[in-house]
Amino acid sequence: MIRCLAIDDEPLALSQLKSYISKVPFLELVEACQSPIAAMKVLAEQPVDAIFIDINMPDLNGLSFVRTLVHPPLVVFTTAYSEYAIEGYKVDAVDYLLKPFGLDDFQRAANKVLRQYELTHGTGTLTQAPAPLLSTAGDDDIIFVKTEYKVVSISISKIRYVEAMSEYLRIYLEDEVKPITALLSMKKLEERLPQNFMRVHRSYIVNLLKIQEVTRNRILMDEKTYIPVSDSYKDAFNAYLEKRSLMK
Repeated sequence: MIRCLAIDDEPLALSQLKSYISKVPFLELVEACQSPIAAMKVLAEQPVDAIFIDINMPDLNGLSFVRTLVHPPLVVFTTAYSEYAIEGYKVDAVDYLLKPFGLDDFQRAANKVLRQYELTHGTGTLTQAPAPLLSTAGDDDIIFVKTEYKVVSISISKIRYVEAMSEYLRIYLEDEVKPITALLSMKKLEERLPQNFMRVHRSYIVNLLKIQEVTRNRILMDEKTYIPVSDSYKDAFNAYLEKRSLMK
């Protein structure tokens, strides 16, 4: 179970968070707090793996609160103000929920928390993932994406890496010289991919099983392809490497 805190100064919003958390099998609510000050006390006394926190709160807002934490848990920000999104990602938030959001949106954010938790802790799947958001065939390895004027099937296990290009994605496959270009968001594809895929940069997702070499903050996928690891994602990526490293 992923132990989490819900933090929001609005009683109705806090009640909604509590309700959503109770509906996700792998989340366990430690405490619901109406202020960051109350949350500080809980964090000092109990282990917490993740926090769902509003940004716009009196006295101490959510962003400032997270920045005060020496070893912050996984963070999902919730707010009614979209302009906070970029600031949220600057403090390595796992996700950002814009109010009002529904259970589906919350479930997607919780799934991201789950993937990040498993990568950091080296654990297996805590629960069965919800139904994928992209069209799938009977085999879980297959997804369908729109490219040009047709729909094509892609074997997930053959994806080497994905590159974001404005509103499009380039999906690079094994044994294919040219990538598949699809009108699809990085977020939607990321939600469908299994645990062996990791976001390492704003513009890149890599299949961890296809990595050949890592040099400093660059991933070598083949002799001609280097993918950068950005500061926002390097901690999770380095944690993955350390879990599987045989070096002293």
